[in-house]
Amino acid sequence: MNSITIGNTRIGEGRPCYIVAEIGINHNGDIDIAKKLIDVAVGAGCNAVKFQKRTIEVVYSHEELVRLRESPFGNTNGDLKYGLEFGKDEYQEIDAYCKTKNITW
Repeated sequence: MNSITIGNTRIGEGRPCYIVAEIGINHNGDIDIAKKLIDVAVGAGCNAVKFQKRTIEVVYSHEELVRLRESPFGNTNGDLKYGLEFGKDEYQEIDAYCKTKNITW
């Protein structure tokens, strides 16, 4: 029987399903929304939460980033993409928050 451990949870044949809540960038660049989404995942009984992290200038072309697009972060598609990204400080806060909620991320 093959199995692995993720965090403190053993998963594999004959074990309960391991459920990961996909938060992605649905936090809209707001750490408080991210924490609320973590809370919802915990309340739903999820084992882990997953965020999306991109290197904007690698994923998108210059032309795409300068394309006009109105958003709360500015007037270009790049403004939106950068506005939705968390940096090291936010991810450290998410790490600490997930630890207090006892959920893997």
